[in-house]
Amino acid sequence: MQQVLVTCRAGLESDIAAELQTKSAAVGVHGFVRAQAGDGYVIFEGYQPDGGELLVQRLRFADLIFARQWLLVIAHLQALPPGDRITPIVQAYADAPAFGDCWLTFPDTNEGKGLSRLTTKLEKPLGGALKKIQGKNADNAPWIAHVFFVTGDDMWVGITPRKNAAPWATGFPRLRQPPSAPSRSTLKLEEAWLQLIPEHLRSVYIKPFQKAVDLGAAPGGWTWQLVHRGLQVVAIDNGPMDKMLMDSGQVTHLREDAFHYKPSRQVDWLVCDMVEKPARVAELMERWLTKGWCRFAIFNLKLPMKKRWQEVDLILTRVRQELDAAGIEYRLAARQLYHDREEITVFVGPKES
Repeated sequence: MQQVLVTCRAGLESDIAAELQTKSAAVGVHGFVRAQAGDGYVIFEGYQPDGGELLVQRLRFADLIFARQWLLVIAHLQALPPGDRITPIVQAYADAPAFGDCWLTFPDTNEGKGLSRLTTKLEKPLGGALKKIQGKNADNAPWIAHVFFVTGDDMWVGITPRKNAAPWATGFPRLRQPPSAPSRSTLKLEEAWLQLIPEHLRSVYIKPFQKAVDLGAAPGGWTWQLVHRGLQVVAIDNGPMDKMLMDSGQVTHLREDAFHYKPSRQVDWLVCDMVEKPARVAELMERWLTKGWCRFAIFNLKLPMKKRWQEVDLILTRVRQELDAAGIEYRLAARQLYHDREEITVFVGPKES
């Protein structure tokens, strides 16, 4: 198998294509990427017959920034009869490696979302049909059957590696806006914790009574997440903060310039979601991290209109170089989140022992 389908936010196809070209070559897998603006996915074509398999084996999915999910392609089915889509899909899996579970997904586009009713209708009967060809140890199988619908009669049939992919079929968790949160930006930080911090470390990294600083906090979307988890927060912003947050007794609001504020002692968390040039924000984060002003940081970098992957790669390389030069052992993860727009979210914390 030489093709890998990789999903992304619609409009960022050229960015994941450029990232895949760079990172596939870095792990010794050579090929090219077919990308069409607005599709919400791209196709990596390996030059070798097993190029796709090599890619999902050698490249850590977690290291991809602009990807949401991927699948190793088994077949591309087109012009399927509407009366029986299940039979040809099941036939495509006849010689597939052992798999368990079945995901049916579609592009995160207006057209793609129109397929939701169809995939819901097919999910149970297709899952039942596939169970008949699964191995005895299907529940522990290393692959997940994954069918990606482009239209009702055009779909990519494949398998997703269970331990080297996003844990959600679509590539992102479904979150609800908390009624008491002052802005929808609150979902960015909630998703960042879920996407960028391994599950077994979240309760270790995020604890009640920790100290946090929120740079560019107003009106308090990210502060709300910190307060909700029992942290004490210093909110830095010249704008007004949400009254309910201030009434919690967990927030100290300082009307100061976020680029000049300095904590009196080390804090546990630094979070930052400011509309600023990404290089300037990254430099500010480097200062906090290399001077030991915080233990963990989550921050957003706004993306330029063009060559977004190249700009992101340049900035994150600079951050790594500064941390390395300071002798800091760290873990850095970055992702273009579902709740992000033209930006990526970055986590930096101590390297796990």
